[in-house]
Amino acid sequence: MKGAVAAGHPATADAGAEILEAGGSAADAAVAACLASCVAETVMTGLLGGGHAIYFDAATGRTANLDCFVAMPGLGRERREVALVELDVPFGSELVHYAVGIGSCAVPGVSAGLDALWSEHGRLPWPHLVEPALRLAKEDVPMPAAHASCLAMLAPVMTMNEGARIYSPGGTLLREGDPLRQPGLAAALEAVAAEGPRCAYEGTVGRALLDLMEERGGLVTEEDLRSYEALWEEPVRIDFRGYEVRTRAGLSDFQAALASLPRLRERSEPERALALVATLIEKLPGQSGTTNFAVIDDEGSACVLTTSLGLGSGDFLPGLDLHLNSMLGETDLLVAPLEPGERMASMMAPSIALDAGGVALAAGAAGGTRLRGALLQAVAGILDEGLEPQAAVDRPRLHPVASVVHLEPGFGAETIGALEAAGFEVREWPGTHHYFGGVSAVTRNGAAGDPRRSGAARAL
Repeated sequence: MKGAVAAGHPATADAGAEILEAGGSAADAAVAACLASCVAETVMTGLLGGGHAIYFDAATGRTANLDCFVAMPGLGRERREVALVELDVPFGSELVHYAVGIGSCAVPGVSAGLDALWSEHGRLPWPHLVEPALRLAKEDVPMPAAHASCLAMLAPVMTMNEGARIYSPGGTLLREGDPLRQPGLAAALEAVAAEGPRCAYEGTVGRALLDLMEERGGLVTEEDLRSYEALWEEPVRIDFRGYEVRTRAGLSDFQAALASLPRLRERSEPERALALVATLIEKLPGQSGTTNFAVIDDEGSACVLTTSLGLGSGDFLPGLDLHLNSMLGETDLLVAPLEPGERMASMMAPSIALDAGGVALAAGAAGGTRLRGALLQAVAGILDEGLEPQAAVDRPRLHPVASVVHLEPGFGAETIGALEAAGFEVREWPGTHHYFGGVSAVTRNGAAGDPRRSGAARAL
């Protein structure tokens, strides 16, 4: 296999594969896939969000985490409070409280992260990496089923202000198969191609963001944008079933869950379910719209990148159709008082597993509170239980919330009985659902996109 890409949308996976076929590195493919996701997956993510990546460089054997998550705004300006729009959003049977509006927008980090990946590990010219996304922006991208379902859930935010024209043209919310038209993104990406990745901080996109902040009373300043940089950091290392898993510490605490998970191989389904629930039982903070992708290139280098807008603020850059993030409205992510310029906390846990042959698995997940469980179940399925990537990603998932265990269809009556006998209330869902997270995974021999998020994989 000459390389593989797994992503949250077929167009995103296609963009990454196109760049690999053109001789690009895993970093190049991740950049192109991310830019494509900012066109095809705008219900989930965008260029003005934040993210985390992990990169394994086959030439040096070095693995590093990349922090390009959002930062607290306000540099160069006296601190002030901004009123937010409060709302409750149904995630399955749970109502999660969010606050949106211009004051919820933190300093974006995605563009700086793409710059860092490309500058450190890229092979191809920057404009070449923008081309797949730019073509998408000039076309109509059909809405996949999972994205249409998510849009229906997030409609109060996605159709605020300029978003109504994009997601509810003519007053009717987009449904599966409807064309997603965002003409302003073509202008935005043309500027990104011509001006480079710092366009979002010191160029056309950055100026438009500052103009909107001034017009609507937001908090992001020129100094915030000028000083923002992505940060390379050392990963956390965990021994798991003979593999060395490298990931990042964060709110999801994925590394602790993986380290404490008992061996699942040869357990019955009820025993496996009880072991997973016992590992995942903690209550975690929320984080909504997210996407991720994983890439391995022809030299064995790998990249996993997860990005998010949060819910999205409901504000879009006029003429550019770029949605602002809403991370300051997700108060559970503000785990400590932050000064302007400091990074906010994040649930994201992109991960790479190594063995004597190099990268055995590169995987990431989206899904807020469900992210850790989705990633844990897929990683354990591949590395512990020996499943093929797509089988591990497709397998029915569970997610515990306090004394309730949510189950996708496919679990047997014995498993339901065992959970109930252990004192849990079981809620069976009628079908697979994006509530249970979205995993992208690539191995040396295959790749998997998550059908719950209309994901896709491409192996070269």
